[in-house]
Amino acid sequence: MDFLRPTTWAEALAAKADQPDAVPLQGGTDVMVEINFAVRRPVALLDLTRVAELATWSEQDGRYRVGAAVPYSTIIGELGGALPGLAQAARTVGSPQIRNRGSVGGNLGAASPAGDSHPPLLAADAVIEVESRDGGVRLIPAAEFYLGVKRNALRLDELIRAVHVPAASGPQYFSKVGTRNAMVIAVCSFAVALHPGDRRVGTGLGSAAPTPRRALEAEEFLAGELDWDAPLDPAVLRRFGELAARAASPIDDVRGTAGYRTHAISVMARRTLTWAWHDHLGRRAA
Repeated sequence: MDFLRPTTWAEALAAKADQPDAVPLQGGTDVMVEINFAVRRPVALLDLTRVAELATWSEQDGRYRVGAAVPYSTIIGELGGALPGLAQAARTVGSPQIRNRGSVGGNLGAASPAGDSHPPLLAADAVIEVESRDGGVRLIPAAEFYLGVKRNALRLDELIRAVHVPAASGPQYFSKVGTRNAMVIAVCSFAVALHPGDRRVGTGLGSAAPTPRRALEAEEFLAGELDWDAPLDPAVLRRFGELAARAASPIDDVRGTAGYRTHAISVMARRTLTWAWHDHLGRRAA
């Protein structure tokens, strides 16, 4: 196995172009587990830990550009106010040690349906910035990034450089069900983001289908039924939960049954929307 260690982004792109089968390594919280359990035997590892620019974030005109290697702990500590849904999901990731190493870029690269950052990225209309030496930069909407179980839209010579997320314009919430309270892979998860300026609600489902996905029918229903100046209608809330569950396409596995996941998505959809709506009305009254 070759071990490639670039120190600049240009060197990283060149290494990936010259050896497309090289597997990027940043925190290693997914890749090293697969290697240790002989699930994967890459021909080369592309260590990105020395590419400093990947671990920085910036803000311009209300949009945050979060480098692919910015750890979850930084998102929690520095971006929780601007990106609350993503920060809430980050708090549920592993242990403090994992949150100090793992990153959204790594989550996206692995493209596991159970990745915790995927639902809030979908709900918030995030865009993934990828680049290759010969093809330049591409911006991929999160809703188009996930292609299948652990498959994403990256080309063989591309690397994830950053994630672009607009600052929250309204309340955002994330909910996750696991087999225990901490350090656990999601049985299923759900995120909601209110966009009051557009009079719409964004959603994201995790570990409930072959890919992370939005509950588009549920979003369209709310766009037509919500009264943004009034308390939630219980009938609207109930129907939203039903439509969110209908977006799921889960399986039975060691963590949970398909039936349980479908039911849990409905419950989490109602719960997160209720939390967000209480915040929304509270802000209007303040």
